[in-house]
Amino acid sequence: MNYSQFLNMIPEAMLVAILIIVFIADFASSKSNERKWFNPLVSLLMLAEFVLSFFCMEPTEAFGGMYVTSEAANIMKIVLSMGTIIVLVMSRTWIYGKHNVTEIDRMKTFDRHEGEFYMLVVSTLLGMNMMVSAGHYLMFFLGLEMASVPMACMVALDKYRNNSAEGAAKYILTATFSSGIMLFGLTFVYAACGTLYFDDVADTLTISPIMIMGLVFFFSGLGFKISLVPFHFWTADTYQGAPTVVTAYLSVVSKGAAAFALLASFMKTFGPMTEYWQQMLYVVIVLSITVANLFAIRQSELKRFMAFSSISQAGYIMLAVVGANTLGIAALTYYVLVYVVANLSVFAVINAVEQNNAGATDMSAYNGFYRTNPKLAFLMTVALFSLAGIPPFAGMFSKFFVFMAATESMSSVAYIVVFIALLNTVVSLYYYLLIVKAMYIKGSDNPLPTFRSDAYTKIALAVCTAGIMLFGVLSCIYEWIYEGAII
Repeated sequence: MNYSQFLNMIPEAMLVAILIIVFIADFASSKSNERKWFNPLVSLLMLAEFVLSFFCMEPTEAFGGMYVTSEAANIMKIVLSMGTIIVLVMSRTWIYGKHNVTEIDRMKTFDRHEGEFYMLVVSTLLGMNMMVSAGHYLMFFLGLEMASVPMACMVALDKYRNNSAEGAAKYILTATFSSGIMLFGLTFVYAACGTLYFDDVADTLTISPIMIMGLVFFFSGLGFKISLVPFHFWTADTYQGAPTVVTAYLSVVSKGAAAFALLASFMKTFGPMTEYWQQMLYVVIVLSITVANLFAIRQSELKRFMAFSSISQAGYIMLAVVGANTLGIAALTYYVLVYVVANLSVFAVINAVEQNNAGATDMSAYNGFYRTNPKLAFLMTVALFSLAGIPPFAGMFSKFFVFMAATESMSSVAYIVVFIALLNTVVSLYYYLLIVKAMYIKGSDNPLPTFRSDAYTKIALAVCTAGIMLFGVLSCIYEWIYEGAII
């Protein structure tokens, strides 16, 4: 084996190095009761990987075409790394927070799992990077499982309280089933083409019943990872049971990686079958946006509410896949970038409130929130308005670009789907305003106490709010993404 090929995988090699460093640091300091230096160390290592990724933008290939990266893939990796860094910074509040458990359970559940949590996060990101840069379906599947299995462990980290164990069980069972469905579809692809390399499949692909079956099963398996209707049933229970920082990570980073991988697969492999997978996407997009919006209105628990919000956002992301062109790649990447900062901003506030209100995440707990914590209420309002697509925040621009990408397909059905998506933005604005109403208008006999956020929460909120404010007005960011939108 030519080990110099690993030099073509600098982001992944960096993540492996970070894993080794974190493992050694965790092992060497396992007897310490409190390790205040641990979170800054991991965050700085990830920040170094994030900065280095900007210098690794050249398209490369390794291991006989199993690993193939491009400018668009490298940009998506940068976006995923940014989201991971924000989640790591947020996690410090949760790990050493004021948990509503006994001291013994607190030590057993949180402090002793700090190193494991960091390693699981980095392992998941490594799997997502491999999935984004896969040039072969077996590499694609391995990357998917490298991301999914550690995620199930992260969901179960709060197993001594809440519904963490239940959420993890539902996640891993449905993940296993969806992986089997995907593999079943790939067997059809291999039977029809005799290869699983993306480029070779595209060259030998002929439209036949067996290829159509392979496409349907492959899309069904990946639809679970993106939480598309009707593959979404695990989402609300898992989001509610998982620790809030894990829910935040699951809602943005894994969703963005899976959506990009789906777009790359459709463009590289199933291009001749565009008519077939576009029809599937039209149905799934309409169902995801509409069903999720209707169910979100009925939620009273904030993490379940954000679960259905994320399903709806996944439907909007899929609009960029419909076009399957350069504009679609740029629109999807830009949408994920904006979605990362907006959604993580909401979860940063939820996490702060949860740590200072005995773990409460009910929407009613936010009644009168503005009177006791006006700054956090304002930042959460800004993030919710961005998710709803209200100008001048970045969310409005991201929705505009995915709508434009969908209409580039020049299909009359695409225009109808975009129109339905536009109508649903009104519905989404209504249920996002329910939270704003609770914070600013509703009163409470027992409002949340006034509290000061820790430095880590402030850093996460500052980065996210700056992104919400600036990503939409700094055109150079979208231009950079568009210029590199080549898969």
